[in-house]
Amino acid sequence: MYDAYQAYADLLDPLRLAAAGNERVLSRLGAMRFASPLRSLQAYQEVVALAGFTHKRPDYGVDEVTTDNGAAAPVTEEAVAATPFCTLLRFSRAGAAGDPRVLLVAPMSGHFATLLRGTIRTLLRDHDVYVTDWHNPRDIPLERGTFGFEDFVQHVLDFLKIVGPQSHLVAVCQPTVPALAAVALMAQENDPDQPASLTLMAGPIDTRISPTKVNEFAASKPIEWFRAKMISVVPRGLPGAGRRVYPGFVQLTAFMAMNMERHRKAFVDLFEHRARGDDAKADQIRTFYEEYFAIMDLDAEFYLHTIETVFQKYALPEGNLFFKGRKVEPRAIKKTFLLTVEGEKDDICAVGQTLAAQDLCSGLRPYMKSHHMQAGVGHYGVFNGKRWDNQIYPVLREHIRCSV
Repeated sequence: MYDAYQAYADLLDPLRLAAAGNERVLSRLGAMRFASPLRSLQAYQEVVALAGFTHKRPDYGVDEVTTDNGAAAPVTEEAVAATPFCTLLRFSRAGAAGDPRVLLVAPMSGHFATLLRGTIRTLLRDHDVYVTDWHNPRDIPLERGTFGFEDFVQHVLDFLKIVGPQSHLVAVCQPTVPALAAVALMAQENDPDQPASLTLMAGPIDTRISPTKVNEFAASKPIEWFRAKMISVVPRGLPGAGRRVYPGFVQLTAFMAMNMERHRKAFVDLFEHRARGDDAKADQIRTFYEEYFAIMDLDAEFYLHTIETVFQKYALPEGNLFFKGRKVEPRAIKKTFLLTVEGEKDDICAVGQTLAAQDLCSGLRPYMKSHHMQAGVGHYGVFNGKRWDNQIYPVLREHIRCSV
């Protein structure tokens, strides 16, 4: 399957590159009043160039942030630690010494951590932000080993130690389970570097609650089916050749199939907006798909273990999650303030699935636990967009302030 996809992509890449070059030339001509009829041709070339996947991480592009007083403050991006599978990046705002330190755990679910650039930009208004920048397994040589669910938990544990005591852990979507497990394990050992707060956003803590189509599909087949049907091998000629992975193109194609009419309309709208000269609306659509079509694979071990543990056996809510032979016990958490956040219209992690963490963390006093359900937003609206900026983020910021 992967060989066929890669051969097809290699065949179409020159066409897309040529279209991108044509689009750049036509965009310059289109800026001239006499050349306005060329806008339709430019729009066509743009659609052709955009209609395909890329496996390279885009730039974060977080060079500055607007503070509450309206001033623009420069932002520095630096790598503070790295493993074969992840780089811990730090984004720091000029003049922000002493701001609360936040470890933002990005999803490993088919997209790069750059999907959270809007989340990062907002957090930077008041925080020193560290981000898990996961590497694409197809670029990781096979001799560097495999990456499983326990490796994800271990990365969170190690990075919390690097960020230091009294930090704040924020996990978005898929990593809510390993993030909660990591904090529980630190609490069980009374680790001095336990985070001061934990925020779980739109994640599958207990997918038995109001299961979505994604949850139902994961539970509908035995794990052997996923192993046989969903796993491929990275083709020869790529750095990760021979590695068994769940290809990102398979996952994104499946997600797009759930809302194919919406995606088709978006490309029609892109064409029409560009042809009419409404560049602001066209650019908004293009920016979204440039990020959405930047995909990464998942190591097969991580994918299969996550499917089985989180979506089929419900190991965490059932009290049967283990890490290197040790049972994970969220009730041991007594020092870390907990906030759970959900979106009313989330069709990936339904309302109630993340809230389940509140009951699991029974060792926390009531005043240390809070929940926010945001009306009117879907999955991505929980951590990106206007409602995230204006309604969800103030709740998160106050949660962090109160836990210091």
